[in-house]
Amino acid sequence: MRYYSLLGCVLISSAAMSALAAPELPGVDSAMQSMIDAHEIAGAVTVVATGREIVHVGAVGYADVAAQKPMQTDALFRIASMSKPVTSVAILMLQDDGKLSVTDPVAKYIPEFADLKTPSGKPANLTIAQLLNHTSGLADPRVSPAMAVKTLRDYLRVTLSQPMQFEPGTVWRYTSSGFNISGLIVEIVSGQPFEVFLQNRLFGPLGMPDTTFYPSDAQMLRIPRSYRANPTGGTLTVQQGSGPSSSKPTRDDTPPMGAGGLFSTAGDYARFGQMLLNGGALDGKRYLSADAYKALTTICTGDLPTGYTKSKLNQVLGWGLGVAIVKAPAGGVSAQLSPGSFGHPGALGTGAWIDPVKGAVYVMMVQRQNMPDNFENPPALAFVRAAAAALANPNH
Repeated sequence: MRYYSLLGCVLISSAAMSALAAPELPGVDSAMQSMIDAHEIAGAVTVVATGREIVHVGAVGYADVAAQKPMQTDALFRIASMSKPVTSVAILMLQDDGKLSVTDPVAKYIPEFADLKTPSGKPANLTIAQLLNHTSGLADPRVSPAMAVKTLRDYLRVTLSQPMQFEPGTVWRYTSSGFNISGLIVEIVSGQPFEVFLQNRLFGPLGMPDTTFYPSDAQMLRIPRSYRANPTGGTLTVQQGSGPSSSKPTRDDTPPMGAGGLFSTAGDYARFGQMLLNGGALDGKRYLSADAYKALTTICTGDLPTGYTKSKLNQVLGWGLGVAIVKAPAGGVSAQLSPGSFGHPGALGTGAWIDPVKGAVYVMMVQRQNMPDNFENPPALAFVRAAAAALANPNH
């Protein structure tokens, strides 16, 4: 069932959210306020959408607690691993162009992979799909070498200098290196810098003006501070150097990391979610073919145990290309989602979930270190539970 008849639904662009009276679903803002009162988060921006309309936009709490700076709906967030589905969409766009296939060996585009050996000494023969579904066996570079790289080619060399973790396709292990290397594949195949390809093919046409690897000076001013929860409870602790005072990334010092380098707003990412909810199209423009959309959102990890840190999620989640897919509702956020729902969290507590059965997109943006798993953390659960309940009662 799709919820297109909600009272007060309006068409609204992300750029206009802060300037217009935004629609609200009952209970969502109060649910997020309860998380602020419990010192789980300092502030949050939430957006709920159908395939055609934004049905809720909310901003509660503070972008900067000490300065008493209220959270705004156009706040810019580090979305971390929510970048991964974007990278997968870029690869699938090139597949639609006939320039690659996700079943191709990576060595077809990056010859250095031809010499890569598995732990047993066999040729790795990695495919692009394995890069995108966490079954490649590649290791993630240690933090220090990874932070020092200036280009995606540098990142490639650091990654290939490490031994593989397992035989490809035999284990699921959450790994970021496959997505950063996929960004390099986009550059090689398209002949454009990764960030330029995304701007020209996705962010610009889709209407995502605040989604970027490299925020402008003006955009940097809209970044909320990041906080850390105290183990003993009580108030949150500010992460020094976060917020507008964060170091501004540039192309000269920071490569466009497809695993986790993007900044975005809740409104921008909701546009991306609406496109996916609609099977790869939005506002009369198609971004992914039906076959590409199916590849993205179909579990391709078989019966391999997958998930994050909670053992029961091994049975609840499967993986497509860069997205976690709900096999059956169980605990946490999954209990509010239909089978086949998909999405991805970010390390600082951000998250987006797309429920094709209910016709809903849920986007939550917060900035908090040491956040529990995003399919089970309290703010995510409070948000999706309140939003799903409001959607189920369109007459309020």
